[in-house]
Amino acid sequence: MGKLTGKVAIVTGAASGMGLEIAKLYAEEGAKVVVGDIKLESAEKTVDEIKKAGGEALAVSCNVTHEEEIKKMFEAALEAFDRVDILVNNAGIMDNFVPAGEVTDELWDKVFAVNATGVMKTTREALHIFEKEGAGVIVNIASAGGLFGSRAGAAYTASKHAVVGLTKNVGFQYAAKNIRCNAIAPGAVNTNIGTTIYNPDAFGQERAMAGININPRAGEASEIAKVALFLGSDDSSFVNGTVITADAGWTAY
Repeated sequence: MGKLTGKVAIVTGAASGMGLEIAKLYAEEGAKVVVGDIKLESAEKTVDEIKKAGGEALAVSCNVTHEEEIKKMFEAALEAFDRVDILVNNAGIMDNFVPAGEVTDELWDKVFAVNATGVMKTTREALHIFEKEGAGVIVNIASAGGLFGSRAGAAYTASKHAVVGLTKNVGFQYAAKNIRCNAIAPGAVNTNIGTTIYNPDAFGQERAMAGININPRAGEASEIAKVALFLGSDDSSFVNGTVITADAGWTAY
């Protein structure tokens, strides 16, 4: 038996990068996985990979900034698999390293809508289900940028700090209801989130990259997936309301 046998997991942003690897590993460990992503065709490719490996999965189009799409994703999960046990909030975007003095309302609102408000909305939906089921696990993908001041621009940094705060709040407040909420703070990881960077701000990028020379190495999405498996499984039953940093020791300096 796998570590997640009998469980149903929803993973957002699961068509690529860390979300893809988390979805695949969860399925490998026995979970039925709802692959949520704004790009349905790419999500379906993830599902194809899972099914070819003998797993069970469902692709759902979901833009986490649209509440109606979030509700439809959870409804699809319940209709297909009758329950939801785990939510992985992985969907996220970068902010072009724009510093506070140059950030526009449009950029700030866009980054927060995906990285912070989207996490709140999916979490809220999951909590309603978890309370009825008497158990549940939430795994948020935060960032080293949510723990320190300059790993990205102002909007991304603030949004990931918000995810860390929400993680701790939910973890403690719902602990007595057998619901756990933790986050992962990855350092530099080889994923396609870089495709959300275009025309980066020169000053902001230079300041954000000031400590990159002490980074031992970049990680792989599959390495983050292993941490997500630990947090999603009963192996972490006593871990709640906290953040696990996965960065090869970069922020330990």
